[in-house]
Amino acid sequence: MASEVELAQSALPGGDTIFGKILRKEIPAKFVYEDDQCVAFHDVNPQAPTHILVIPRKPIPQLSKASDEDEQLLGHLMIAARKIAAQEGLGDSGFRIVINDGKNGAQSVYHLHLHILGGRQLRWPPG
Repeated sequence: MASEVELAQSALPGGDTIFGKILRKEIPAKFVYEDDQCVAFHDVNPQAPTHILVIPRKPIPQLSKASDEDEQLLGHLMIAARKIAAQEGLGDSGFRIVINDGKNGAQSVYHLHLHILGGRQLRWPPG
């Protein structure tokens, strides 16, 4: 399986994505969290013992393309991530939230998503 960095080099913005298909239930995913603005599920290629993706229902291709009108949604995603981290037992030990943006940011799917990573000591700097 190609690394996220390798996938990001060939990923292109625009069009349908795997996350759109998950939202439409064309590809099965077991949601660990769901509300009217976002869903969350375990990453199929986990980079930590706990690795959950939080995706908005609104298809924003990347954070740098979000508009000022997305301010409440972006805040909602962060609050949802906090709730999910607590639900998954990461609240006391800590966790990391990552948003990849564009090719150099290693974004491999052009549908905004937050990575919740935890369950082990994470390194700094991240890379």
